[in-house]
Amino acid sequence: MADPLSAVVVAVWAMLPAYVPNNVAVLAGGGPPIDGGREWRGARLLGDGKTWRGTAAGITAGVALGLLQNALVRGGVVPRASDAGVGVVTFPLAALVALAAGAMLGDILASFAKRRIGQERGAAVPGLDQLDFVVVSLGLTALVAPGWFVDTFWVAPLAVVLVATPLLHVSTNYIAFRAGLKDVPW
Repeated sequence: MADPLSAVVVAVWAMLPAYVPNNVAVLAGGGPPIDGGREWRGARLLGDGKTWRGTAAGITAGVALGLLQNALVRGGVVPRASDAGVGVVTFPLAALVALAAGAMLGDILASFAKRRIGQERGAAVPGLDQLDFVVVSLGLTALVAPGWFVDTFWVAPLAVVLVATPLLHVSTNYIAFRAGLKDVPW
């Protein structure tokens, strides 16, 4: 699977369980913040935007989407990578949980980092905002499902993820802003 189309298909398919959680968290969020309003060195740990409900909903949505993706592949609706010139992978449960939870953890860690550098909730920090969830979700997945990770994220799909994710992130955030789901377009 060294052709560019395969790299794009594999990258997008394999990252969907990590791409969805933060979007679902925006829609399903609210309720008590994870940090309970606590501060550290004069600033909130995370802020009101990081809630238990949003985090749980995001992880659940990412795992559920991956299970649906597995069902589509196993049911023959979507071709496996080994069955066609362009096809997709199935996910072991550990990889699904790591992708979804890693995406949420990456966003939480980015929020913590933003508070430490004096940025308020919703402030844009280019690079961090677009790749925080990718780095942590991929890192966690590499730790808990190393064989699957190496087989799935060879160099080309990994490059696609690192280039396409910022573009997708900016686009989806702008759409959410225009739809009134976010206060800022980033």
